[in-house]
Amino acid sequence: MVNANRTASVIEFVLLGLSAHPKLEKTFFMLILLMYLVILLGNGVLILVTVSNSHLHTPMYFFLGNLSFLDICYTTSSVPLILDSFLTPRKTIPFSACAVQMFLSFAMGATECVLLSMMAFDRYVAICNPLRYPVIMSKAAYVPMAASSWVAGSLTAMVQTSLAMRLPFCGDNIINHFTCEILAVLKLACADISVNVISMGVTNVIFLGVPVLFISFSYVFILATILRIPSAEGRRKAFSTCSAHLTVVVVFYGTILFMYGKPKSKDPLGVDKQDLADKLISLFYGVVTPMLNPIIYSLRNKDVKAAVRNLVFQKCFAQ
Repeated sequence: MVNANRTASVIEFVLLGLSAHPKLEKTFFMLILLMYLVILLGNGVLILVTVSNSHLHTPMYFFLGNLSFLDICYTTSSVPLILDSFLTPRKTIPFSACAVQMFLSFAMGATECVLLSMMAFDRYVAICNPLRYPVIMSKAAYVPMAASSWVAGSLTAMVQTSLAMRLPFCGDNIINHFTCEILAVLKLACADISVNVISMGVTNVIFLGVPVLFISFSYVFILATILRIPSAEGRRKAFSTCSAHLTVVVVFYGTILFMYGKPKSKDPLGVDKQDLADKLISLFYGVVTPMLNPIIYSLRNKDVKAAVRNLVFQKCFAQ
């Protein structure tokens, strides 16, 4: 009975991370630090070129700038904590800081889900209804679309974080993860988490299922329209305008759906392996995906490559 009401006494959590594999911690530290620097540089450059180059002041690049800023925020909410956990013998995080970190990472992840669907709609209108594109995707439309992505992600993160951190945590306060990942935190609760499970299920449907269906239907219509273009060159140019976005969608949603949608093992002998797999998968979509986004858009988009080259030349000549 005493342990059942110890929520107020929990002042910190212990992050397990890769404590069971200390020899790997320094290797992962260098690897993740390098990837984080690439994330900051790559996404920072994308934001800079989309803001400074007037030719990129279009809905597609406005969304891309938002995506780059989001990736910086998303990784900054977790990567410094991960890096510190690799260097600190006892990886602890205060209860309040855990709640803030959980909110930020959940908000950024949910926002990206919605934002990617907005970008799919932009590509659908551009390819399937090009004559009406300036009217449908006017500034009065795409700015509120991007803003609604941020609002929706923040609201759902606020709800999920509030529900999780109100739970009583009695006994073990060790989070078997690199960060305060919500699923790992829920495992520590010593109360009924059915409300959290239902809420997470509804959130997964809204922020994973609905955007995936929306993006899928958008690309069905896009592909049908592209196939009706008579010339091969025209088809290639049309597909090239959305190939980068499609690649990012496959990487992001493929990883996150596998993380949150796969069935959990009921075999006790496989729990440790499954936990390690969950950690590595979360690292992939939390660090590798944001690093790949600017690379994908830079390699597969001529306008972005030209803007980056112009920016580099301007900096060189300015010196």
